[in-house]
Amino acid sequence: MVIHINGVKVKISGLTSSNRRGLINAEEYAQIKKSVCNMLGLNDNTHMEICIKSKSIDARKGHDICYTYVLEAAIDSDVNINRKKLRGKAVLCKQEKKVFNPYKDSKKDFTGNSRPVIAGAGPAGLFATYILALNGARPLLIEQGSSIEERVKDVTGFWNNCNKLNPYSNVSFGEGGAGTFSDGKLNTSVKDTFGRIEYVKKVFTEHGAPEEIMYMKKPHIGTDRLREVIKGIRNSIIKLGGTVMFDTKLTDIITDRQKLTGIKIMKTKTGKTDMISCDSLILAIGHSARDTYEMLADKLNMEKKDFAVGLRVQHSQEYIDNIQYKEYAHMLPHADYSLRYHTDKGRSVYSFCMCPGGYVVNASSEKGTLAINGMSDYDRNSGNANSAIVVNVTSQDFGGEDALAGVKFQREFEKLAFNEGGGRIPCQLFRDYKDNIESSEYGSIKPVNKGETCFGNLRNIFPEYINQSIIEAMDYFGSIMPGFNDGDVIMCGVETRTSAPVRILRDVNMQSNIKGIIPCGEGAGYAGGIMSASVDGIKAAFSCWDTIDR
Repeated sequence: MVIHINGVKVKISGLTSSNRRGLINAEEYAQIKKSVCNMLGLNDNTHMEICIKSKSIDARKGHDICYTYVLEAAIDSDVNINRKKLRGKAVLCKQEKKVFNPYKDSKKDFTGNSRPVIAGAGPAGLFATYILALNGARPLLIEQGSSIEERVKDVTGFWNNCNKLNPYSNVSFGEGGAGTFSDGKLNTSVKDTFGRIEYVKKVFTEHGAPEEIMYMKKPHIGTDRLREVIKGIRNSIIKLGGTVMFDTKLTDIITDRQKLTGIKIMKTKTGKTDMISCDSLILAIGHSARDTYEMLADKLNMEKKDFAVGLRVQHSQEYIDNIQYKEYAHMLPHADYSLRYHTDKGRSVYSFCMCPGGYVVNASSEKGTLAINGMSDYDRNSGNANSAIVVNVTSQDFGGEDALAGVKFQREFEKLAFNEGGGRIPCQLFRDYKDNIESSEYGSIKPVNKGETCFGNLRNIFPEYINQSIIEAMDYFGSIMPGFNDGDVIMCGVETRTSAPVRILRDVNMQSNIKGIIPCGEGAGYAGGIMSASVDGIKAAFSCWDTIDR
């Protein structure tokens, strides 16, 4: 029999060692089994096979820090379990989970115009293409940026010289999307009863992602490992009959009576234009594809959407580890945090895209503007933790009725940030940010960045309602994490692309107002991160299969 068990705990104090990456070693497994046997009223020598479904760290105040697991234990059916001990222990007989099936039963002839086109090679576009390729649809994936191999060269060159921005291939554009130069975080708040999330993680591991993403509560791949995973998925798509065209920008759509008949493209390296006949287009653009938004604005129904803007803060990772895990910091994976505060004036301020052991990176994608992001490698060993501290902004802040008002709002601050740093990332100590003066030297925390930096006064960039919200929140966060608001904390600007400022409207079948166009993923306003975008891409592939006339 198989027993599904929630809430199995192993105290860190009961372990002599622990894997800093979250992998389960023999000692930890033995402790898990001991806890399971105790919960079930069994002898420690009882034979069982344990499958870990979820592993998280419980570091709440007031009790010993411990690992908490959700697991399934396979035990011989003739073993006598003490049913009385199960009461109140959240131990349930296993219920079969729905396993996602990526294959469609029906066969279709994808020839001529029926071959689906996917625009955008981020998580949504990659998974939409992969699912269609598995089903023999021979999908065509176009991406305005370069392959990951060329993209890394473009990004590295830009980080070394901020005047070398490639507007088509950068931290925001290219194979893998913006998430490729991030932390590779796979945690999501999406509720999924169809098994799509488990399937996405399975595809990642099959293409080289670390095995612990299958069970860690907050899984991450790391930007260095994610690059190889993305390349592996691309190769699988090609082997399955798909085609991938890099340096190929969607420049227009062709319609006949509100039905898609084709698209126009441009080769970004040569300027050569072409037309592709098609009757289905999965629009998987990223949240920074502003020129594509502008091209589509008078064709597709869109609406402006709330998002958040702010600054990225850097602390010593050792400080974060010690304040979260105390004396067990050396035994546990590098700590993160999640913070939220509501100001006296009703603004929501929260930490976003927290990167343990990470870097602050120049993520600009347009000439004359500057935007930043956070990035971590798999080992998270930069020495610093960073996170965006962002303030919610709404359509009332943007003003106007234009669906692209949020884009204009972002650009305004990105231009000011560019001017403040001359194209470099402007930095400032928190004490100087509060005092509204430019910093002259770093204190106890040394910055770790990807991209050129300089000192600047970040108060010159945002309006005071945002600056004061950040200051108020930082001081509150310091009251619950002493030292978080230390004067030496490094502030960097600006973080403006927390999510898409636009939503491209779609119906229950995921169709836009133009038949044949399926908006999906983060750029369309329906996802927020690698995992949710991948899931939305899978849904878009099935919608493409089911609803487009062949």
